[in-house]
Amino acid sequence: MKTRDEMSLLHKSVKSLCWSMMALLAMASSSVYAATIVGSKHDLSPLTVNTDQVCVFCHTPHGSDNTAPVPLWNKNLPTGTVYTRYSSLNVSTFDGTEAPINGGISIACLSCHDGAQAMDTVLNAPGSGGYNGAGSPIDGAIGSMPGDGIPLSLPIPNLGTDLSDDHPIAVQYAGGGCSDTVTTCTTLGDPDFNTPDYGTASNGTDMWWFDTSADGIRNKDEVQLYTRGDLVAAAEPSVECASCHDVHEGASKPDVQFMRVSTAASLICTTCHVK
Repeated sequence: MKTRDEMSLLHKSVKSLCWSMMALLAMASSSVYAATIVGSKHDLSPLTVNTDQVCVFCHTPHGSDNTAPVPLWNKNLPTGTVYTRYSSLNVSTFDGTEAPINGGISIACLSCHDGAQAMDTVLNAPGSGGYNGAGSPIDGAIGSMPGDGIPLSLPIPNLGTDLSDDHPIAVQYAGGGCSDTVTTCTTLGDPDFNTPDYGTASNGTDMWWFDTSADGIRNKDEVQLYTRGDLVAAAEPSVECASCHDVHEGASKPDVQFMRVSTAASLICTTCHVK
């Protein structure tokens, strides 16, 4: 039979063990998140002197651009910018209806990657009193692309406004055939594309993606299509920058340029294209 002192010591030992396990779990959870955007090419904090924050270059909890198609966007979106699109090449196999670029998620990507705005220009800078509706640089250490403070060795793509040499974005998937009323996508407009999976988010929003994990959940490591209502149908899937790229991944993935799916054996291509 254990004495009261022995029981007390045992209780303290168990309590200490529980706290240690919780601390280890917290560290493990922290390391998982640290393996995503922290330390990736989208972590711009090492290039600045006035902040060590990572998320502030794109997001802010207050004073965000509420017209942006992404959460709590901390940058001004390009307005009045004319982009030269892939369709300008008049390729005969390009058969998808295009939507305005500034109406979808890709415009958020271009607010950094079209080279017109310095990457540390934000609406709400870190700290008190940092809000500027016109946008202002956090410290001017990161300029617009290329040059203006950015070492040329940095792999930061400057797409510019000529997108004709890039994969089409803001374009109807597979020439149509999917909509919120034809959720099974049984008849795609272009048979050279694979049929995506369909589901609805918790708020009822239509979703299309390629459920390679077969779990019925749209995961970050699966190619995603984005719902647009300004194509032909009331709601149908479109291809956007984030269909192939996950901006919050990077350091944790061995593949290149934030790809959702590996480029090995052209898997990132054959997920959508029948080739």
